[in-house]
Amino acid sequence: MRPDTGTKTRPDRPDRPDRPDRPAHPAVRALAMLAAFAGTVLFSVVLARLTLEPSAASAALVHANLQPGRSIGAYLESASTVEAARQVGGNLLLGVPFGVLLPVLLPPARGLLRVAVVTVCLMTLVELIQGALVTGRVFDIDDVILNTTGALLGYLLIGLRLGRAVHPRRRHWWHRRPS
Repeated sequence: MRPDTGTKTRPDRPDRPDRPDRPAHPAVRALAMLAAFAGTVLFSVVLARLTLEPSAASAALVHANLQPGRSIGAYLESASTVEAARQVGGNLLLGVPFGVLLPVLLPPARGLLRVAVVTVCLMTLVELIQGALVTGRVFDIDDVILNTTGALLGYLLIGLRLGRAVHPRRRHWWHRRPS
């Protein structure tokens, strides 16, 4: 008990009053999970359309990029401002849904590092498939970097709060006080 306010403090955060995270109503959680699932399906369709559609006209023009920053630098130096914004901004925006939907659909994947790892793995897989199987498309490490950055922004801006609202933090046994 704090003598000045009469409220308990959290052992892990003495500056905040002890307010246990209350789980959302089961109907709200189910609705949020359903919406996140629908969003993931929609995101997957958009991702497939944008990255796995053949582009035979550009087959001779594109080259694989394994050097971080090379494609981004080329866009910023030689492309028009509109094209650079479309390429860089598009890849950033393509990652945002990951950062928003992942914490809702997969609670163990919450956390900045976990979102980054899952996004890097999945986007690397997409880039590998794109480079190996799709005409006129190649593997570009800068796309993975930009997609991951977008996912982290989405997580920090929306996904963190949304994930906690749907799946409150679990109190581990070592955090619980004996009664």
